[in-house]
Amino acid sequence: MRCVIIGGAEIRNYGLIRSYLKRNDYIIYCDCGLKHADSLKVSPSLIIGDFDSHPKPDDSDNVITLPVMKDDTDTIFAVKESIRRGFPEVLMIGVTGGREDMTLGNIYALLMLAKKGISAMIADDYSEMRIITAGETVRVADEWRCFSLLNITGVASGITITGAKYPLEDGEITPEYQYGISNETLKGNDALISLREGNLLLVCVRR
Repeated sequence: MRCVIIGGAEIRNYGLIRSYLKRNDYIIYCDCGLKHADSLKVSPSLIIGDFDSHPKPDDSDNVITLPVMKDDTDTIFAVKESIRRGFPEVLMIGVTGGREDMTLGNIYALLMLAKKGISAMIADDYSEMRIITAGETVRVADEWRCFSLLNITGVASGITITGAKYPLEDGEITPEYQYGISNETLKGNDALISLREGNLLLVCVRR
């Protein structure tokens, strides 16, 4: 079973985001993420929040109430809860846009999940984001307008990109110099990405 974590950031294309959801998903709404419930047409399996931005639901059977003063945001607590419950896959929606600090914190949660061996992705109106780990080969389909590789921690080395407008062999990207932005697949082909050491954030941008 997959865990879907729904935050309170803006969602414009509900039809698109609904297409990611599956019937047997375990749905966690985070506080004001509940505002998306009617439009996404999925009921919560669990609700988590300090409820400083949304009224606390009356049904307390599936609610975890957090204190307002805490180290973790509601979304990060939900990520940790998904780890605690043993989900092998996590999808995060409604977690990007608006406040940049919240967005960055949620993106880094992908790294937390990847280090636990959990397959995780963020999907929004504009893109998909996931972590590529060392020794992994990832395929980027030509349906995407472009894709970017960003290093958000340490050094990523031994990077190879084939089937793309800007190929790379045994490259290195550091957090200080992000040159892997806005690459493109070759028409009719998929790009292949791999790296020998470190991690990369892959951002696939919609057409």
